[in-house]
Amino acid sequence: MLALTNITLRRGRKVLIEKASFQVHAGQRMGVIGANGCGKSSLFAMLLGDLEPDDGELSLDPQNEIAHVAQESPHGSGSAVDYVMDGDRELREVQVLIAAGEADKDKSDLHLLYERMEVIDGFTADSRASRLLHGLGFAADEYRRPVKEFSGGWRMRLNLARALMCRSDILLLDEPTNHLDLPAILWLERWLRRYEGILLIVSHDRDFLDQICTRIAHIEHEKISLFTGNYSQFETLRAEQLAQQHAMFMRQQKQIKHIQSYVDRFRFKASKARQAQSRLKMLERMEQIAPAHVDSPFRFHFTEPKKQPQHLLGLADAAVGYGEDVILDGICLNISAGDRVGLLGVNGAGKSTLVKALSTGSTLLTGDRTLSKDTKIGYFAQHQLELLRPEHSPIDHLRDHAPEDREQDHRNYLGRFGFSDECIFEPVKPFSGGEKARLVLALMIRQGPNLLLLDEPTNHLDLEMRQALSVALIEYTGALVVISHDRHLLRSVCDELLIVHDGVVDRFDLSLNDYPAWLKEQEDKSNSVETKSQCESSKPINKKQQRREQAQRRQRLKPMYDKVRDIEKKLATCRAQLHDFDNRLTDESIYTETNRKDELTQLVRDQAIAKAQIESLEWDWLEASETLENQS
Repeated sequence: MLALTNITLRRGRKVLIEKASFQVHAGQRMGVIGANGCGKSSLFAMLLGDLEPDDGELSLDPQNEIAHVAQESPHGSGSAVDYVMDGDRELREVQVLIAAGEADKDKSDLHLLYERMEVIDGFTADSRASRLLHGLGFAADEYRRPVKEFSGGWRMRLNLARALMCRSDILLLDEPTNHLDLPAILWLERWLRRYEGILLIVSHDRDFLDQICTRIAHIEHEKISLFTGNYSQFETLRAEQLAQQHAMFMRQQKQIKHIQSYVDRFRFKASKARQAQSRLKMLERMEQIAPAHVDSPFRFHFTEPKKQPQHLLGLADAAVGYGEDVILDGICLNISAGDRVGLLGVNGAGKSTLVKALSTGSTLLTGDRTLSKDTKIGYFAQHQLELLRPEHSPIDHLRDHAPEDREQDHRNYLGRFGFSDECIFEPVKPFSGGEKARLVLALMIRQGPNLLLLDEPTNHLDLEMRQALSVALIEYTGALVVISHDRHLLRSVCDELLIVHDGVVDRFDLSLNDYPAWLKEQEDKSNSVETKSQCESSKPINKKQQRREQAQRRQRLKPMYDKVRDIEKKLATCRAQLHDFDNRLTDESIYTETNRKDELTQLVRDQAIAKAQIESLEWDWLEASETLENQS
């Protein structure tokens, strides 16, 4: 058990957390959320012993093994799999003692050491480490590569694998998804749901928190408030609190009416019909956004583009890559007004290379890139954070982009992105990654683009800023192409998905929820082809026997298929109910009419129950699907 009693934490004179008390038990998975700088990382530092509490008592068994992800990039010539195995400290200690005992003439204690190796699964350590590497996206031929040969992002994945290798009692994860692509995030979710110790996670990925957490610790105004359930359930409970504050709720309604006014004006105008239909979809999404973020400090919108040509940008029979290395070939892609495209694919598949070809043509090797003369591109990528001038302040950067605006206009504009009077005149060099990302977004938005190309725009952004960005993109009337591992953002803003894989770009006709199953299917196909190539030369094919075995296999798997389909039907029913509750909660009168207070309370409870049922059914579906996959 981990217990905090009246804990107070300070950084210098600033109080981060005051008189916080809570307990966490084995098997509980707690998400720690709050604005950047609220004290999440300081809380972790205290648990690791790097920071002493200023007041209160921390109860922690000194025998407990605590694992966390090192922030320093690893070096060395040792192999990746050996580096991961180093995460199991006792394993390495026992291995050293065994090596010493085998070299000693007196081998009387060796049997005890071998018994200990058996208890800690030491003989399977190499296999366990390899499975971790595979799950986090490493290829089999990379397991024995020296650590120093990997890039920075892959080294951080090694740090994560090393933390997971530790047989820990407490696992602390601070933004574990930052260097992962979506397939690796999905694998990590499955792994963490099976973790039996105490799990504390800091993350700004709401879907990730939804899939894993059983409790939420919300740090705000120097206090820690505890909520049972995942992030969506936290949002619902917090929304119930904030919905009582009518002014805040009306602010969200104003955003919905703003979109509705666009639809009402243009839905019957032929030239705007497509955009109006797109806004209708956005309105549906907007209505489902809980008012748990209406008190967010971030509030901005994209300037209406001055010109919106129908055909913005296109690639025809294009190949993209670097030098003689072709990464994607045969690309035919046209971006038109109102298009909202999300790119899916594993890291290294070529998504960023494709976006660079769209943005500047810098990675275009062959083919044609067609750009309308009125197309104005807004391009965001992580490397642009490094292009900020370290000695210049946020207002200096903004003056360069909009020299004609008054200083008060600059101040007001930067304030919407969370830059207060204290920091708009300070150099950006010491700014955090999140602050720099917010500034780059602000500068890009100020240019009034009619086509946005966004490459992982949510990296370094906290939950509130991600929510503000999602709302702004929902209202945005131009076209966009976005790469993101934030599934909430992709669901909120994209009408079409493209999959980048095996050197090509295809339309992804399934939903984002189907993406994990699609990935598994591709992996199974790859394994099947590999197995077939290994066996076909050594074993004659008996077609009759094959058909008999396939029939037996189908019969054996039928109950598992039926269970998966049954859960999917129940999920569809629950989601329909939840959609109905969400729609009823958008009725403004339910918050203003006093005689409907009981109805509001019951609706919020029904909404929370429906979400809990969906979470439980999704967990059942995952378990049933994994059982089916393992038996297939």
